[in-house]
Amino acid sequence: MGNIVALVGTPNVGKSTLFNRLTQTREAIVDSIAGVTRDRNYGKSDWNGYEFSVIDTGGYVVGSDDIFETEIRKQVTLAMEEADVIIFMVDGREGLSPLDEDVAKMLRKSKKPFYLAVNKIDSPSNFYDHSEFYALGFEHIFPVSAASGSGTGELLDEVVKHFSKEEDNFNDDLPRITIVGKPNVGKSSMINTFLGKEQSIVTPLAGTTRDSIYTRFNSFGFDFYLVDTAGLRKKKKVEENLEFYSVMRAIRAIENSDVCILMCDAAEGFDAQDISIFGLATRNRKGIVVVMNKWDLVEKDHKTHKEYEELVKKRLAPFNDVPVIFTSVINKQRIFKVLETAVTVYQNKQRRISTSELNDTLLPIIKNQPPPMVKDKMVKIKFVTQLPTPFPAFAFFCNLPQYVREDYKRFLENRIRERWDFSGVPLEIYFRKKS
Repeated sequence: MGNIVALVGTPNVGKSTLFNRLTQTREAIVDSIAGVTRDRNYGKSDWNGYEFSVIDTGGYVVGSDDIFETEIRKQVTLAMEEADVIIFMVDGREGLSPLDEDVAKMLRKSKKPFYLAVNKIDSPSNFYDHSEFYALGFEHIFPVSAASGSGTGELLDEVVKHFSKEEDNFNDDLPRITIVGKPNVGKSSMINTFLGKEQSIVTPLAGTTRDSIYTRFNSFGFDFYLVDTAGLRKKKKVEENLEFYSVMRAIRAIENSDVCILMCDAAEGFDAQDISIFGLATRNRKGIVVVMNKWDLVEKDHKTHKEYEELVKKRLAPFNDVPVIFTSVINKQRIFKVLETAVTVYQNKQRRISTSELNDTLLPIIKNQPPPMVKDKMVKIKFVTQLPTPFPAFAFFCNLPQYVREDYKRFLENRIRERWDFSGVPLEIYFRKKS
């Protein structure tokens, strides 16, 4: 669904503490994007069956006091434009500050739902400290302690009322394919090339997620939804926070897709920001196709293609079983292959392997090369099965799951990939206690 909650407020009010509390049940994704002043924290959370992403915008306030207010304004503006719900945090111990009043004024003008969380209300003796914030004229005020968690449940009960559990009103069996990547790598041109001359495309359906359009592509034997997101439309205020916007948009785009086509600029090379977006897609367990566009601008001989591909895969390691395609949208080179590959990756993601086939294939390999001994303990793997998850995941049942090392886990993943085609798809491997 791609619901996004943004945490805003002045420094040191406890945004990061609340962020960590909300995302602790899940593996928080924290990505440092090249060219951005601070790391942006982005994590997954859920409450009462509603899933959402949390963005801690705290990295915005940098520098001396004179640019302090400008930075806060920028942070709130971004949150108002990009998030679905805003949690405005203030410090209950410090009391109301002029900067809090400025933020409140901005939020009142916004059409987004927002809630005031008065933090550090952590004992009966200071419970009523939150009442001075009623001076801001807000209806929804929640005394909370981000450190202990008290009051956060009531706050989240209100936040999730704005989310929908309903599924999108279209054919869910069709793959959703999204083009992601940095600005100016050719995403819009690629989409226009896909959609430009096709008369058989049905009217775009607005998805439940704000700013995402699902366009059905039904021709040349393909049938899927192309997810066109806000990331493909430039906004007026983008200049000063280009990276932040592209990351926010990439998150939305990735969460709404089955397969991501990661477009990069071949002339610029595969850089840190490309790797970062790749990381977001893999940790959200989406299928991936890497497209190096503008290949026409690269000087090459007969070896360039192979060497370049090896270089990209080296940078993607350890997960580098990923198709890499070299395109030129301008010259319409290998555009069709991109679609073909994206659909194949989707099929790989749906692949189910029977328990008997898994055991017949993998147990002899394991017997031949068992897990290394740890602390004189011998790990015996008895049985393997594929889990009923929306992405490929395998459970290996053994006597001592805690002693299986990371390198052996990779060894097993490589054996699975050699035997069955999971190209472009992240795999999860779990070790469980055989009772």
